[in-house]
Amino acid sequence: MSDLIDDPEPGQNAPEFSVSEISGAVKRTIEGQFSYVRVRGEIGRVNRYASGHIYYDLKDEGAVLNAVTWKGQAGKLSVQPEEGMEVVAVGKLTSFPKQSKYQMNVMELRVAGVGALMAMLEKRKKALAAEGLFDPSHKKPIPYLPEVIGVVTSPSGAVIRDILHRLRDRFPRKVLVWPVAVQGDRCAPEVSAAIAGFNAMTPGGAMPRPDLIIVARGGGSIEDLWGFNEEVVARAAAASDIPLISAVGHETDTTLIDFVSDQRAPTPTAAAELAVPVRSELMAGLASMEERRVRALSDGLARRQQRLRDLSRALPNPTEIVAMQAQRLDMLSNRLPRALQAGVERRRAQVVQQGAGLRPQVLQRAVENKGERIEGLGKRFARAAETQGNAWRNKLNGLERLRETLGYQATLDRGYAVVRDQDGVLVSDAVAAGKADGLEIQFKDARVAVGAGAMAPERTKPAKAKPAKPKKTDEGQGSLF
Repeated sequence: MSDLIDDPEPGQNAPEFSVSEISGAVKRTIEGQFSYVRVRGEIGRVNRYASGHIYYDLKDEGAVLNAVTWKGQAGKLSVQPEEGMEVVAVGKLTSFPKQSKYQMNVMELRVAGVGALMAMLEKRKKALAAEGLFDPSHKKPIPYLPEVIGVVTSPSGAVIRDILHRLRDRFPRKVLVWPVAVQGDRCAPEVSAAIAGFNAMTPGGAMPRPDLIIVARGGGSIEDLWGFNEEVVARAAAASDIPLISAVGHETDTTLIDFVSDQRAPTPTAAAELAVPVRSELMAGLASMEERRVRALSDGLARRQQRLRDLSRALPNPTEIVAMQAQRLDMLSNRLPRALQAGVERRRAQVVQQGAGLRPQVLQRAVENKGERIEGLGKRFARAAETQGNAWRNKLNGLERLRETLGYQATLDRGYAVVRDQDGVLVSDAVAAGKADGLEIQFKDARVAVGAGAMAPERTKPAKAKPAKPKKTDEGQGSLF
């Protein structure tokens, strides 16, 4: 009986739940109990996925809280999560039933305190310095007098008015203002986009490309100036092809853009002073240089005039030089008539002397002598011509006898014959004679056709009579033939 009234084992009468029901109940409890929360902690590991979602840990000495920022929320964060950063995260707690764990959906991140901000800034500065972005060799010289100045700042603040006023006082220049937010979440992306936009302008286009960029902002706390400490701003300033002056905050404020810019100005007004010289000072300097130029020119002319006077003292008197030459000319003019008369007399004597040999008797004797000489030369020429003619005639007769002796006609006279085929080609052997359709045999007095198509005999021209042997003369020897 006692067994029937004993209490059942614990949990026997508890309701039965499915796994999904328990997970759902836990999710509703967590999200209902903790709506929006602010959690302070240190960021642990950070994982950025290709989808754009960011997963990271929030931790302290005793616990770790998983955190996630979705893609649409990541671009709105004022501070991007970095490992080791102490932050205050704002968001909602939720659970992830698939893995039976809870996590925080972080919608906003703020750095927890100035110390944490300075630690993060120091870490960024070391990383960028290691890449060489602060290297002085990368800094470009500021143009002495830029035509167009681009200013990246808020269009409604006192900064742009100070810059324009200072430029107008010193040296008026064309100014292009690119309006940006100078604090808050939009500061860093807008400033970096403005720097890249100025660099993307085409030189000489409808909108002139600046020769110099000024990034300016008034003073403020480190949180207010934090947009100029973002890595994207520092990299945009380092990548600028246009020289850049940073003028962010007061003289004691320092941001990352100050380290990568080509020139840092303590204030926006000082940036305008660095950008252009003082026009009145330039004009005064030009006037001073012009005065020095005129004075140097006058002094140079005076020195050269004095030098010319000094040198002229060493030269002789021009009047004396002319007088000496005039006296010499007078002396020569007096001698000229006598010299002309003496020259005429000398040439007259030469004519008389030369004319003595031109008397008629002398000329007649000379003509007779020349005639006798020409007659003797004529006789010698006739004898030489006759002798040469006989020699050439004997030589021709000898050649003619040699031609007749060596010619084939003389061979025919000795009883030989010439055999040709029907085409008139010489036949020199029996094989060629057997192949020919007809033959022609030439004797000393006629040609006889043999075989098919034989032709009537044709008498050849009679041989020329042999010329008589020339008589031997004393001039040469006759031919052996």
